Amino acid sequence: MNLEKRRFINYQLCATTAALLPISLLLNGCAVVPATVAVQAAVGVAQAVANRPSTPAATPASEVSRPPLNPWEDPTNPLYQRTVYFDEEAVEIKPEFLPMLRAHASFLGEHAEQQVRLEGHHDARSSREYSLSLGEQRADAVRRWLLAEGVQPTQMTTLSYGEEQLTSAQTNDAAMRSNRRVVIKY
Repeated sequence: MNLEKRRFINYQLCATTAALLPISLLLNGCAVVPATVAVQAAVGVAQAVANRPSTPAATPASEVSRPPLNPWEDPTNPLYQRTVYFDEEAVEIKPEFLPMLRAHASFLGEHAEQQVRLEGHHDARSSREYSLSLGEQRADAVRRWLLAEGVQPTQMTTLSYGEEQLTSAQTNDAAMRSNRRVVIKY
C-alpha cells in the first residue's frame, strides 16, 4: 500500500473515531463507552474505506497518453522534412535532398492508400507565367524521382503556385532561395 493511501486511511480512522464516539455516548445514555467499542467501530469503517476501489491518482502531464502523431507531424521522424529547395532557374534535385525523398518514397510504397500533393514554387524575380511554369517543372521533377523509386502515379498530384505563396517577400538572396521549392503535402 503506498504512503498516500496509508495517510488517507489514517485520516479516515481518526475522523471516524471522532465522529462515532459522541454518537455512541448519546446512544448509551451518556454513559462512558469503553474505548475498545469506539476503536472497533472506527477500524471497521477504515477497513471498508481501504477495501473500496480507490480513484486513480492524477497522471503527471508527461505520462498523459496522446494520440500518435502522423509521421510527417513528428519532428523526430525523417518524414517531417518535406521541402526540396532548388537553385535559381534550376529544376534538378540536389543530392542533399535525396535521403529525405527516399524516406518519403519508402513510406508511400508501404502505404499505398496515402496521397500526396507536390506543390511547386518560385521566387518573385520573373513573370507570373514563368514562375508558374518553373514551379510546375520542379514539382514534376520530384514526381518523376518518386516514380522511379516505386511510388504509384495515382498517389501523387502536382500543383504549381509559382510566386503566389512566398515564404518571404524580401528580395535578398536568402529569401529568394527559400521561395524556390517543392513542398510535399500529405
